[in-house]
Amino acid sequence: QVQLVESGGGLVQPGGSLRLSCAASGSIVSINGMGWKRQAPGKEREFVAGVTSGGVANYADSVKGRFTISRDNAKNTVTLQMNSLKPEDTAVYYCNADIRVVGGYLTAYWGQGTQVTVSS
Repeated sequence: QVQLVESGGGLVQPGGSLRLSCAASGSIVSINGMGWKRQAPGKEREFVAGVTSGGVANYADSVKGRFTISRDNAKNTVTLQMNSLKPEDTAVYYCNADIRVVGGYLTAYWGQGTQVTVSS
C-alpha cells in the first residue's frame, strides 16, 4: 500500500508565498515522475508542475517564474514553492506520483489534496 500525504496549504494574501510538501510512503520500489495538479471550483483539474526522477522540471505557463518544484529521492518527497501568489491560484492542490511497488506495476497515486486560498 502506498500513501501520498500533503501539507502546507492555507490562506495567503496576494503576492505572498506558500510551500507545499508531499511525502510518499509504503512498499515503494521506485518513483518515476512526481508533480502537482490543482482544481479550482467549477473547473477541471489542471497540471501545475512536474519533475522527473532525474530532476528535470516542467511547469504550466501560468506558474512559470513564480513556482518551483523540487524533489528529494532519498526521502520520497516533492515540494512546490509558490511565490507571488495570485487569486487565480486558489484551488485544491493534489500531489501525484508514478510509483512501482513491491511485486507490482508502475501505478499513478494521488494525495488527498490541500487547499490553497489566495485572498486579501
